[in-house]
Amino acid sequence: MMTEDVDAKPIKVVLADDHSVVRRGLRQVLDGEGGFEIVGEATNVESARDAVRVEHPDVLVLDLNMPGGSSLDAIHELRAECPRTQIVILTMQSEPAYARRALSDGALGYVLKDAADEELVEAIRLAAVGESYLNPRLGARVAAEPATGSSDGLSDRELAVLRLVALGHTNTEIADQLFLSVRTVETHRAHIQQKLNLRARSDLVRYALKHGLIETW
Repeated sequence: MMTEDVDAKPIKVVLADDHSVVRRGLRQVLDGEGGFEIVGEATNVESARDAVRVEHPDVLVLDLNMPGGSSLDAIHELRAECPRTQIVILTMQSEPAYARRALSDGALGYVLKDAADEELVEAIRLAAVGESYLNPRLGARVAAEPATGSSDGLSDRELAVLRLVALGHTNTEIADQLFLSVRTVETHRAHIQQKLNLRARSDLVRYALKHGLIETW
């Protein structure tokens, strides 16, 4: 359990979100709480990298859906480059797959934007001392989701693509949801069909149902 120290230095934070109104709102929340110092802002993935490299913040608050590359891919890269900077994801993405990947790649917090006012402060404070935070509602879904370990030789990413294919999403929709290019999704689909020796979407749906990949909560 954390204890507060009135003499502690403020937690240095970089805010990365491509919407100025969101960053302004986050500033107001953190300024209102006290104990935080906003040392930088970023509007895309590359400027987030630059801000972390220059400012060496304690915590980077990172939106998943920003221009300039995949924020999910950036998590592992940022942690490798700047291990003292912890990462808290702030996003509208409530799918358990995103939370699983973000946390497995090194993020310590995953906060949904609709609960930011109540949860962001706690998530940042926990991350600053090396502890994790996951939105409670999402945490329940993550726990209930079938494990995404390798099945019949499929990688975690291929299982994620398969799940979305089975749910009826197009390649473009899958690319948007997983922050991939359409060509990469097409490649994953080809590998899935080859590994499973299945060609029709109906066969992929049956496979997904049999293996619990599209169970509902």
